Amino acid sequence: MVGDEGCATAAMLPERRVPVKRAELVPPIREHFVWLEGPYSMCLNWHSTLFDEEAHQIGPTPPSVQSHPRRRLSLSPVERIEATPDRALPWPLARPARRSWVRARRVVFVGFVTPAVIVLALVTVLPLLYLVVTSFTPLDLTNPASRRWTGLTNYRQLAADGRFWNSVWVQAQLSFWTVALQMVIGFAIALLLNGRMRFLELVRAIFIVPMVLPPVVVALIWKILFTPDISILDWSLGLLGLPQPAWLADPKLALWAVIVADVWEWFPFVMLMLLAALQMLPSDPLEAARLDGASRWQVFRYVTVPLLKPAIVVATLFRLIDSVKAFPHIFIMTGGGPGTATEVTNFYAYLQGFSYTYVGYSSAIIVVMLLATFGMSLGVLRAAGREHDVE
Repeated sequence: MVGDEGCATAAMLPERRVPVKRAELVPPIREHFVWLEGPYSMCLNWHSTLFDEEAHQIGPTPPSVQSHPRRRLSLSPVERIEATPDRALPWPLARPARRSWVRARRVVFVGFVTPAVIVLALVTVLPLLYLVVTSFTPLDLTNPASRRWTGLTNYRQLAADGRFWNSVWVQAQLSFWTVALQMVIGFAIALLLNGRMRFLELVRAIFIVPMVLPPVVVALIWKILFTPDISILDWSLGLLGLPQPAWLADPKLALWAVIVADVWEWFPFVMLMLLAALQMLPSDPLEAARLDGASRWQVFRYVTVPLLKPAIVVATLFRLIDSVKAFPHIFIMTGGGPGTATEVTNFYAYLQGFSYTYVGYSSAIIVVMLLATFGMSLGVLRAAGREHDVE
């Protein structure tokens, strides 16, 4: 290995190049030195203060060292490989290659991201801006000249619209019950399927089927099941001597029919998220709780649930946002009826924009929905507690 004498000799060379020589095997004096193992050795890093402090061992400080105080050198992994016995490396060593590599990497990153950002802006940002601007106009598809700025007229009319507030109440019921049932059922099934057996893997695959079906197909399936004349559900209730209600024609049951369809389709999403979180839980806290004499319920309540809280918050947030988009089920199963029993806010906006052609008023409804969804998301995050990081 290279010692102080080898570094001092290398610093005194006039051609400022480090030859590869075999030096005396001495222990390292400072951490400023790095040695390469092998038939030849090289001093890679040095510091001028080292020679000053160890002058009594290596003699006078070389002139080249005095002319370049506080010099520190290093080799990259590629340069270390290239340091063969018959090849010398420049002194001092510079790193222009690394700077150029970082610059090239940044250019490639920007080049790949820029097209995606442009497409995202075209399909999301520009339509959103158009929606916000249109909400301040009384735009009517039957009257193109109605595109004029009227300020907050649509929003003042919206505040006094009883049908709009009824749609908000229906939407609140739909979101609450669908999210609550999906979380409970999905969590329960995730706990049951938390194992390593192949049989459980097959059951998981079966549970995923409703989630991968298109929402229109799910709505058609449940519309058939809730139609009295052709429904196997009503036929089974008749065999048991139970009443056979008209699910989609009863104002008290129509919304629950939509809730059942939505829960059936999306509880596998919650199940998958919580099942993945369960299988990633550390075993040490669970084993420690069992060794301390905790029962299964205590382990679940005080250890498992707190560890799963970030995953539960994320799943709840996703399902809450998605519950506002329950348009296909409403459109196919009930059409917003009977009456306005299942007329949620987005369906009411659809009617105003495409049935009554009041695009400006419909845009105002959608803007209010967007702000309400954003507010609900913040509420869920605050309710979950700031001490947990939601990733």
